[in-house]
Amino acid sequence: MRMRSLITTSLVGLSLVVTQASAGAAAGDPLIDKQWGLQQLHAPEAWASSTGAGQTIAVVDTGVDLGHPEFAGKLVPGATFACGGAPAPCGNGDWTGADGVGQEADVHGTHVAGIAAAAAGNGVGGAGVAPDAKIMPIKALENGSGTFEEIGAGVRYAADHGANVINLSLGAQPGIQVLTLLGIQAATKDAIAYARDKGVVVVASAGNETAPLCDTPSWEQGALCVAATDANEMHAIYSNLGVKLNLRAVSAPGGSSLGDCDGDVWSSVPRGMGKPECGQADYDALAGTSMAAPQVAGVAALLGAQGRDAAGIEDALIHTAQTPIAGLRGVYNPVYGYGVVDAAAAVGYQG
Repeated sequence: MRMRSLITTSLVGLSLVVTQASAGAAAGDPLIDKQWGLQQLHAPEAWASSTGAGQTIAVVDTGVDLGHPEFAGKLVPGATFACGGAPAPCGNGDWTGADGVGQEADVHGTHVAGIAAAAAGNGVGGAGVAPDAKIMPIKALENGSGTFEEIGAGVRYAADHGANVINLSLGAQPGIQVLTLLGIQAATKDAIAYARDKGVVVVASAGNETAPLCDTPSWEQGALCVAATDANEMHAIYSNLGVKLNLRAVSAPGGSSLGDCDGDVWSSVPRGMGKPECGQADYDALAGTSMAAPQVAGVAALLGAQGRDAAGIEDALIHTAQTPIAGLRGVYNPVYGYGVVDAAAAVGYQG
């Protein structure tokens, strides 16, 4: 059975002005004033306490452009598990894969990695949520899709090779949760449980079908499900709700997918693959819960750098998340889960 990644690439408009805090923290990043998601997360305020140094975020996805300037000096060894039937691993996590040919859909992993941990203040692009964290590139998808077994193998590799946080911006179609509940398909579910038992935080996207339940793998008990918000902090129209059996769900910026580029999430893409309409060769604006999950993975790395264990990281994320309009913190509702993640509040959370 193929598990495809859910990649929403339509664009939306609403540009916001960067605050003084982020301008100072990431001076020299020309796209920083377009990164409204950092403001929604209150990430710049959190950077005074933690920038994610010493943490590694594994991006189990379509691979990463290993030569992109946003990741210079930030990569740890990765692996490729999308091997077309050949023995795995068959590569180092580069987005072009075993055949060396990059697919358009496979810009996704580089975008996700940049959201989580792009370098700050390096004079190009923008800043990641955890700008001093390392990235472990794991290519488990080719041309935007992969099997449960390939994804599970990528998760296990990350857990065995020093990842502190694993990001899964991918998901199966609604209804596939039944297969994992019944044990018919357990490769990714078991891999997530394995990683969690090793003390790794697993963050996964809710899905983009406007469905009531988190897709698998975000549905699984060991994963934190992330729904998407737009630039107005409203639940994004495409996003699945944050509903799963153990209620471990939050929300984060994912973009609107309605119009021009600045209402979506700006991040790195493989060099030369940026869409002409957004005007950047090595960067692009995409929308989806795929973009929301790495925002949370980045905050998890900020918390891990403070010495918190996996349970402590999840508790801080959940208890400080805030529900828009109502202003409640750490109170579950099916639309936002426990609320929009607040990095500044989370790094100050004492439990």
